[in-house]
Amino acid sequence: MNKKKFTLYSLLLISIVFGSCKKFLAEYSQDAIRPTTTADLEALMYSDAYPYNTPFDSFDLLTDDIQCNGLAKGNDNLPVAGYSDILQVGMGMFKFDPQMFEGSSVIAERANVYTAYYTKIKGCNVVLDYLDKVSGSEASKNAILGQCLFLRSFYYLKLVTTYGKPYSGTGVNPEAALGVPLILSSQVKDGGVKRNTLKEVYDQVEKDLLQAADLLQNNFEPPTTFRVGATSANALLSRFYLYRGLNTDWDKAIAYAGRVLTVKSSLTQLISYYATGFYINQGIYLSTGPEVLWGYGGSTTTESNPYFPSQEQFYPPYAVSASLANLYNRGDGANTGNEGDLRYKTYFLTYDNGSVFLFRSNKAPSNARYGGKGLRVAEVYLNRAEAYIKRFIQSGNAADRNAALSDLNYLRRNRYDTRNTPYTPVEITDAAALFKFCQDERRRELCLEDGHRWVDIKRWGLAVTHTFIAASGSTTQHVLQANSNLYALPIPYVAFLNNPQLVQNPQ
Repeated sequence: MNKKKFTLYSLLLISIVFGSCKKFLAEYSQDAIRPTTTADLEALMYSDAYPYNTPFDSFDLLTDDIQCNGLAKGNDNLPVAGYSDILQVGMGMFKFDPQMFEGSSVIAERANVYTAYYTKIKGCNVVLDYLDKVSGSEASKNAILGQCLFLRSFYYLKLVTTYGKPYSGTGVNPEAALGVPLILSSQVKDGGVKRNTLKEVYDQVEKDLLQAADLLQNNFEPPTTFRVGATSANALLSRFYLYRGLNTDWDKAIAYAGRVLTVKSSLTQLISYYATGFYINQGIYLSTGPEVLWGYGGSTTTESNPYFPSQEQFYPPYAVSASLANLYNRGDGANTGNEGDLRYKTYFLTYDNGSVFLFRSNKAPSNARYGGKGLRVAEVYLNRAEAYIKRFIQSGNAADRNAALSDLNYLRRNRYDTRNTPYTPVEITDAAALFKFCQDERRRELCLEDGHRWVDIKRWGLAVTHTFIAASGSTTQHVLQANSNLYALPIPYVAFLNNPQLVQNPQ
């Protein structure tokens, strides 16, 4: 496809997002702007439906994975240049301020995932609406249909877990609680669109994902990890059923995780990074690594938290919390062949001001432009383990406990330093203790990655306490209560300008 024609396709999408499609079509040659083949639609899908390096999920400051360190001083005993701005930019989110997303700051711009996700949803809808109008094989059309249904479901699951309360949360009625507007066509509706209920959104996500998994299984084999296929759809289904959290969902989460692990079950052995130079060219999201199912987004070194400075020699205003760092077993504390849980050394960048401290995520290769988050085999093991534990809590069936421990220990065995010290399997018999261990393991593995911790805090009904250190050095404490209204984040003000039917979340 030539560049001019591709640009006009993008103009078509812009017109549908921001104005009248009919008027736009009247102003350009029909042949020049309308996709005519499945190859044309694929190009449009790759540019406007897939996420690639679109910034999403900058919500780490809401979690207990980040702490505030105040304003450090440099070698000249003056505040480090740029640190004051970073401290100020992150303050609203870190303090759980209901107005955190308003204003003209960087945080307001980056945190507006509402607009970012709906722009991608409209890209999916444009492709879907044109599918019957282009030439191409049935298999090609089904492959496009499957990918777009997957992507649209992915975005809606992100939206509803950001701006809606947890489906099975305390006091939540999914048939009445508000989710997000369901827009399933590229046609612009005058007057805006009302928010659908949680149940309506989750039902649509489930319907589309199940169809996507079937279509992709029969019609498409992804050529790279930057494309989605049936295995990615099954992984997302395991996440979906875990997030929905009905008693009937545990069997489904286990089943779809099993479909993934039947096809792809290997994990990265972190001990291998000692031989290959992890800090230079490796990362858990290495596209050719054994456990990446689908990679998207920018490099984690720049996107895991936009409130981290580029300097690494001074204590930054926000960094990895002590509560997260202390979850990792560090072995004997020296490089003598037993460094314990290697995630402590490999999942984070560090800075050194006399002592080494964890700085930010380091899960993508340092030279990667994108692909620093997505779907990994490790998450699938964790999804299945949690579902097994939920079933064990319900039934007391020891087989479910053993299955959960098997998944957790397999994951941990691949994360530990086993050069000279064999991994010691975890053995827990108490259901509540096992669930708590699984929660901590999920945090250890998925920290600072794709919004996992923020969703987990909400669906588990956890409280978060932050201590903010102002530029003056004074401290204030801020608490996100368990089952807070702020679990459903405020919809950005700009969204109401384009959709007067929206209703804001209570704060």
